[in-house]
Amino acid sequence: MRLGSTPVSTTFAKRKIAFGTWPTNVRKFIISLPGVIVLAAGIALVHGVAVGQASRAQAITNVSPRIVAVNIPGASAISQVGAFLNNPVPPACAHPIPTLFASFTQPGAVLDPKRVLVGSRSNFGAPLASGVGREGSFLSIDPSGPAVLSVPGDFAQSGVQSSILGGAVQMYSANSPHWYNSVHNSGANTAAYTGVSNPLGLSNNNAFGRLWPANAPFGDTGIGSSTILDPTGQPLAGAPNALIGGVYAGSLTNRNVVTSQSSQVIPGSLSAGAVGTAFLGPSPDGSCKAVFSVVTADGAIVQESTLKGLDGLAPAGTVESLLGRAWDPPNQGVEPRLGVLMNPYTATPGAAWQLFVTEPFNNTIAVVNLVVFGTAPNQVFGLGSVSRISSDSLKLPVDLAPVQRDADSINWASNTTLDEGSDFYVANRGHNTIVRMHQDGGVVAIRRITFDNSPVDNASLNGIATSTDGTTIYVTFTGPGKDQGGVLALPAF
Repeated sequence: MRLGSTPVSTTFAKRKIAFGTWPTNVRKFIISLPGVIVLAAGIALVHGVAVGQASRAQAITNVSPRIVAVNIPGASAISQVGAFLNNPVPPACAHPIPTLFASFTQPGAVLDPKRVLVGSRSNFGAPLASGVGREGSFLSIDPSGPAVLSVPGDFAQSGVQSSILGGAVQMYSANSPHWYNSVHNSGANTAAYTGVSNPLGLSNNNAFGRLWPANAPFGDTGIGSSTILDPTGQPLAGAPNALIGGVYAGSLTNRNVVTSQSSQVIPGSLSAGAVGTAFLGPSPDGSCKAVFSVVTADGAIVQESTLKGLDGLAPAGTVESLLGRAWDPPNQGVEPRLGVLMNPYTATPGAAWQLFVTEPFNNTIAVVNLVVFGTAPNQVFGLGSVSRISSDSLKLPVDLAPVQRDADSINWASNTTLDEGSDFYVANRGHNTIVRMHQDGGVVAIRRITFDNSPVDNASLNGIATSTDGTTIYVTFTGPGKDQGGVLALPAF
């Protein structure tokens, strides 16, 4: 649906916010919730924690979420699957999932539109692929049941798409041999890679394509990977470019490597871990091939065409780098990540598209305006200008989600696409708040995650998503323990 309003003007504050300090003398206690001990979920509670300057500037409402799932190590990127459009009328592009994989989107199936996909740093028992990075997976979870889903740590040891808890939890894809790129793309430069390894981002092409995880298989300093996954969880079958298949990694899939062109239109590569991603839509070259943006840990942004491979988009340092950064103890073992949203309806003069990218260690959101760059037939997305949103309500902003995601555009429908005029939600790790913001940075409302009106301690928000109908917010959380993490649900606001 369309919100029917004109996008708000985009004037942005450019100052940086210094980190606040937080109370150290706090009284911790553990409470029991129906059917689950909160400590077992990796959540501890604390009385009397102020939320900092934002609490003085904007009223904060406490909200007690429903615990959907626990025991998801390093729970990171999250998305409701959403419906994949099936519009055969030109100028619509292809619609492969409804036509080729309809059984995978039926009620209860792995890509049932109402299920949520959740990234984890665990293979859940699936054997680890050799030499291509760390464990990691995406689970498909049914969030509708009343019971808390406690995910067994080895339920996927068969190494294929497995299910547990009556089908409420299913393995979608993992860093395991069943999901090698070589399964359907034996001649690809990245044949040895899988579709998921330490996943930190996820963007779904609900308009005319598939699912695209972003991975840091060797951490933030190693090469990154970005992949195109079929409903089977395997990298793309029948790929437009056989040298790519369904996996981009490092510089192995740059345009000048996978096409006859001697150079890229804009230099760039996945030279650092991929920490966020967003669908950009059809290529500006008119080919109707999907293009995705990927933000790497060094603050660069690259773009990936299914046909022509990888080009740069913005150089390192465009977004604040995550290299060498870590969350404060005891959460330093959780990989830093960031959120990315795309706005195709921007009213900013001279910009055709816009990216919003969180900068968690700067307490800001970068606003990256995009233009069309290059000459036919090799036009790409290019960097226009960059500004920043600053607000006292931002404290380690780790992820973004549309208040209303674009669910019906034949060009842009995605979990990472803002619908026309939509606000967005910001998930803050620093004080476990969710901020609703206008596109100009104005704060609409703030919710603080609590249990029995007690703020959460020893667990931190790590991802956020909205349901396609705009009524529910899903968030991931992580704890200091390696096995702690899970999913919460709360009403939209």
